Amino acid sequence: MQLTKISTTRSVDVLVAQLRDEIHSGALPDGSVLPAERLIAEQTGLARGAVREALRVLQTEGLLKTKPGRHGGSVVCRPGEDLLARQITLFALGRQIPLTTLLEAREAVEPSIAALAATNRTPDELEALVALTKSLAAAVEAVPDFISVHLEWHVVLATASKNALLKGFIEGIAGLTLEASNSEVFDSLEVRQMSVRAHQSILKAIAARDPAAAAWRMQRHHRAAIQQFRRHAAKNLGQGRNKESA
Repeated sequence: MQLTKISTTRSVDVLVAQLRDEIHSGALPDGSVLPAERLIAEQTGLARGAVREALRVLQTEGLLKTKPGRHGGSVVCRPGEDLLARQITLFALGRQIPLTTLLEAREAVEPSIAALAATNRTPDELEALVALTKSLAAAVEAVPDFISVHLEWHVVLATASKNALLKGFIEGIAGLTLEASNSEVFDSLEVRQMSVRAHQSILKAIAARDPAAAAWRMQRHHRAAIQQFRRHAAKNLGQGRNKESA
C-alpha cells in the first residue's frame, strides 16, 4: 500500500477517505494489516497523532479492528452485522425520535420483512419462531418477560427474511420501540393477549409460506399498536389537563 502526501487543514479527513477507498475497492482486502502508524505518518507527512485519529475513525466505522501483540496492528475487516443497528439506535437517541415515529417506521418496514420471511425462512427459523410464540403466550402475565420475548421474536423474523439491511434496521429500532412502549403499548393484559394472537396469526402465514398474508397480518398488528399508543397518549393528556384544572 502506498499513500500520497497530504497537506491540508483537514488532513485527518483526507487520510480517512484514502484508506476507506482502499478498503471499499478491495485494494486492502479483509484481514490485511495496515503498515505501522510510523510508516503511515512517513508516507503521508502527517503527525502520528493525526494518523492515530484517522485509524480510530475507521474503527468506529467498522472497517478496522485492532489486533494486539507483537505482530498485531490495525487489521482491515468488514463491518459487523451490528454496525447498522448501532448507528440507527444512536441516530434515534441523538435526535430524540418520538415513539410514534418509531412505530410508524416499523409499520412501513416490517410487513415486507414478514413477506420475505414467509418466502425465505428455513425449517430451523420456523421452529425458533414457533418456540418464541409459545414463550410469548406464556409470558403474557409478566410485562418485562413479554417485552424481551417480543423483541427476540421480531429479530428472528428479520433474520429469516435473509435481508441484512432490513435486519439491521429492525435491530436498531425494535429495542427502542419496546423499551419506550413498556407502558404505552403493553399497558393491559388484554392488549398483550391481542398481541399474542397477532403473532400467532403471522406465524401461520409464515409457516404456510404465504407472503401476502404475512405482510397483511403484520401491517394490521402494527396499526393496532399505533392506535393503542395514541389512545394511551390521549388518555394521559386528558388526565394531565384534569389535574391542572383541579
